[in-house]
Order: sequence, then C-alpha cells, then structure tokens
Amino acid sequence: MATSTTTHRSLCPINLALEVIGDRWSLLIVRDLMFAGRHHYRELLESEEGISSNILAERLGRLVQVGVLSRTDDPTHKQKAIYRLTSMGIDLLPVIAALGGWGAKYLPVTKESAAVALSLEKGGANGLKRMRASLAKAHLASVDVPSVRSKKSSRI
Repeated sequence: MATSTTTHRSLCPINLALEVIGDRWSLLIVRDLMFAGRHHYRELLESEEGISSNILAERLGRLVQVGVLSRTDDPTHKQKAIYRLTSMGIDLLPVIAALGGWGAKYLPVTKESAAVALSLEKGGANGLKRMRASLAKAHLASVDVPSVRSKKSSRI
C-alpha cells in the first residue's frame, strides 16, 4: 500500500488507518457501497450528505489507489466506471458497524436511519460474518470467501 517515499505522521496502526479512511467522506462512500447498492459516480454523488463532485472524485481516486475500492469500466456505458469494495474495503464492515451502533446509541437518529446498525448489532459476530459473505459475493464477483461462510447463515 504505502511506498518508501510516502511519509506518515507516525507508524501507529491507528494513525495509518486514519490517513486512509479518517475523513468523513471516505467512510460515507464505503457505507454507500456496502449498504445502499451504489456503484457509480453519479449514484455516490446523490448521497443525502451532499458531497461535492471534486471531493468525491478525489476520495474515489484515493480509495482506489490505496486498495479499499476497485474501479472497472462499465461495459454498458463507455463513460461510466463501476466502483466495488475490495477485500480491504469489506474488512471495514466491523468499523462501520461499530460507528453506526455508537451513533444509534448516543445521537438523535431516526428509526429508519439506524435500522442497519441495529440489525448488525443484534446479529453479533454471526451477523457480521453473514454480511461480509454477502458483500464478498456482491463486490468480489468470482472470489470465494469460504472462511466467512456458514452453513447456518441467513441474510440479515
């Protein structure tokens, strides 16, 4: 991920993670890819938080560069790209779930906006495994992820 010419404030793993995903927009982009089924630039631009087009373009480029997202050409439209989570991006699921659970517990959310967070919290570790398997199937296409599949799993 990082090259020898990249400088970091420190090599603390929390610092390094925050250098990749520590801004509000990056996590909201990951959220929309995980839970809102958005895969195209225009779809991500329509997020209710109102990200500007230049910020979205910069964050998408950075998330692709560090390996959180992949970008492929859309075969149905020459000027469109499809963004998907990589394994690295899918591994952010527990982080997103924890932030959602914390927000649902302490902040003035609506029942509708907190539904996914509460569902993931209620599902516990098995719920996260099922969601991760679902994300892997949707975003990694032909990559099989047997370590997270469970014979008893059901969709959340």
